Formats: sequence, structure tokens, C-alpha cells
Amino acid sequence: MTIELTILTLAALWQVVHFVLFSVAAQRQVGWKYAASPRDEPRELTGMAGRLKRAKVNHFEALILFAIAVLITVYADKGDATSALCALTFLGARVLYLPAYAFGLAPWRSLIWLVGLGATVTMLVQALL
Repeated sequence: MTIELTILTLAALWQVVHFVLFSVAAQRQVGWKYAASPRDEPRELTGMAGRLKRAKVNHFEALILFAIAVLITVYADKGDATSALCALTFLGARVLYLPAYAFGLAPWRSLIWLVGLGATVTMLVQALL
């Protein structure tokens, strides 16, 4: 397996971490009865639970674009040291992004997000060249 595919796998597993942390925080806020219900009446999550929910959604969005970049890179046989570094940078940024968002670390959260996006865009552009 290429380094890019290995990092994509790790990034997907990081999504599972997002789900678990969000689920625990959300259930603590709304209670187990509501969490187990059909949730016909939505409840707005606040504080850390709300931030973890938004971080989970953001990671899923970033993961889709990163997966496209990795698959194109691997399929086009364009993997090299640059794409490996971009993949590592993406994963590192996403690992830092979760606590930065959960603890409301502005402007660091946005800067970390930008680093991850930049790594993904670099991979996409490199695949075209």
C-alpha cells in the first residue's frame, strides 16, 4: 500500500474518533433517553458538544476532498515525496484541528484548517501536472 493510501486509511479512522467523541459529548448534553429516541424534536447542541459536531462534519468534508486527491494521485501513478509530504501534512493538520475546534482555539483552528486544505489542493494540482 502506498503512503498516501495508508494515510487516507488513518484519516478515515480519525473520522471514527470524531464520531465517538461527538457521540459521548452529545449524549451527556441531551441525555440517554433523547439520544436513544427517534429525535423527532431536534435539540441544538451547545458548547463543546456543538463544536465536536461541527468538527466531525468538517472532517468528513475535508476527508472527501483528500480521498479524491489520494485516489487520483495513486491511480495516475503520481505519488512521490511531495504527495507523501502533503498527505502527512493533511493528517497532521486534521489531528490538530479536532482539539483546536473542541477547545475553541481561534484563530488557530482556521489556520490549521488552511494548512490541511493547502496540502490537499497541492496534491490535486500535482496530479494534473
